[in-house]
Amino acid sequence: MTTSKRGDLFNPLCPTRQLLDRIGTKWTSLTVKVLAESTPGEVRFTELRRRIPGISQKMPSVTLQSLVHDGSVARRVEPTVPPRVHYQLTALGRSPDGPLGALRTWAEQHMAAIESNNRHADGLPQEPEHLRQEPLRPSE
Repeated sequence: MTTSKRGDLFNPLCPTRQLLDRIGTKWTSLTVKVLAESTPGEVRFTELRRRIPGISQKMPSVTLQSLVHDGSVARRVEPTVPPRVHYQLTALGRSPDGPLGALRTWAEQHMAAIESNNRHADGLPQEPEHLRQEPLRPSE
């Protein structure tokens, strides 16, 4: 069911804030990326975990439960022993991949500068010159 009611991000009681909390996590962004790039479109739980290095046992479950609950991911269970569980983005779940992808790209491109700024703000020594990355130019 689609409604035309729009959220108000600046209203403290608006559920938009909770939605942004859920979709704004690194695990949600990486999960959406893995599911968006999957062929033929479904990914098993174990494959998803394998494709997201550093994710704990718990976080893919929590992330997928939230995405399934929101209607962003479809879950299919094969009645085998043990059950094989497959996940696939729905049309709703594919829609944030573009904006999340742009944010992931921005983070990768600006990580070195932000890390350097954080080190400077924390009073830590800067990276040696030979390890510094050149800043990206707007045309890159």
